[in-house]
Amino acid sequence: MSTQRSIGRYEIQAELGRGAMGVVYRANDPLLSRTVAIKTINMDLEQDGMDEYEARFYQEAKAAGGLNHTNIVIVYDIGKTGNLAYMAMEYIDGVELRSMLSQEQPLPVAQALDIAAQVAEGLAYAHEHQVVHRDVKPANILITPNGRAKIADFGIARMRSAETQTQTGVILGSPKYLSPEQVVGKRADHRSDVFSLGVILYQCLTGKTPFNGDGVSALMYQITNHNPAPPSTMNPQVPVMLDYIIAKALAKSVDERYQSAADFAADLRECRKTLEPPMEASNPRLSTSGSNPVLSVTQTVVLDRSQTLKPKEPPAAAEPEAAAPPAEVVPTRGLSRAFDSTEATQRLLAQTLDPQSEVPPEDPETTGPVMLPYGLRRSRAWGDRENKILAATVMAALAIAAWIISA
Repeated sequence: MSTQRSIGRYEIQAELGRGAMGVVYRANDPLLSRTVAIKTINMDLEQDGMDEYEARFYQEAKAAGGLNHTNIVIVYDIGKTGNLAYMAMEYIDGVELRSMLSQEQPLPVAQALDIAAQVAEGLAYAHEHQVVHRDVKPANILITPNGRAKIADFGIARMRSAETQTQTGVILGSPKYLSPEQVVGKRADHRSDVFSLGVILYQCLTGKTPFNGDGVSALMYQITNHNPAPPSTMNPQVPVMLDYIIAKALAKSVDERYQSAADFAADLRECRKTLEPPMEASNPRLSTSGSNPVLSVTQTVVLDRSQTLKPKEPPAAAEPEAAAPPAEVVPTRGLSRAFDSTEATQRLLAQTLDPQSEVPPEDPETTGPVMLPYGLRRSRAWGDRENKILAATVMAALAIAAWIISA
């Protein structure tokens, strides 16, 4: 296989990896002039089994070929050459998550959450299109240099499960990531993928898988019966919130697990936000220019008193009245309504009978009445008009007095 120079129309350039089921190559598609990854699948079975196997392979590969998501490796083409079925896929210039975990050292918590959230979003998309992976594991997750996670091998996992009758050892080649229902032979659904991703996330955070055993039987027992220790007990950088998320993903009962990969992804994203302080430029709640700015309790009280109530308070329109007294004073230009003869006489008599009273100095700019001692008011100035009025008043008083005497 390693000396093979072409598969179908694809020109083999290099061998990328080898597994129990076949080999992965980097190849060139001369028709479209693009680099692809070719994954071969060995169909060297009895004739009766191969017919069913091949039919299932094409059915699953077609379903996988309809998936187009940024976190899923795209399937371009499927075919068969001799006893080899092959799948031409998007070539990813990256590394397997398996190699990143090979040293059994935990990844940074933020990086682990980013990877798991992306994988969960890719699985959610596939589940919406009625495609279940059934074999989510680090070897099937590729990480690009910019941190993008890509899920590979959609459509191939079902082929592995079909081999159970004749190649049981193949399906259990990497059973650490299988769900309890898969271990006991029940049908796997989308919640099985959630469990497998929970195992991967646990390993990313602690460097170790949650279920381990000396043999396959011991491992299967752990998967179906053992509850692993919270990852924070092995990695103090793991927040408690993440302990609860993983516990829910690893629930033995499918009904107690996350019911969708989308919900799993949403919780992972929320947990990721708690690991770093919010950026001022990227958090709209910190900007007072937004439609709903967040205020402290003190700021809310200030708004209630100085802003919220002000437009509703009728006295707001009366504010100018406080500064309006000068405008309400009627200028005493001649005999105004505020300057009738009786009032003027009283003022003049008061001034005449109390010449010691201090009158405020006259202000040439004053245009209205001013206050005198004892609450009396006088006009703007004392001129000829006032002298004439005073003389007339005195003469009238003398005339009245003479009339009374003569009578």
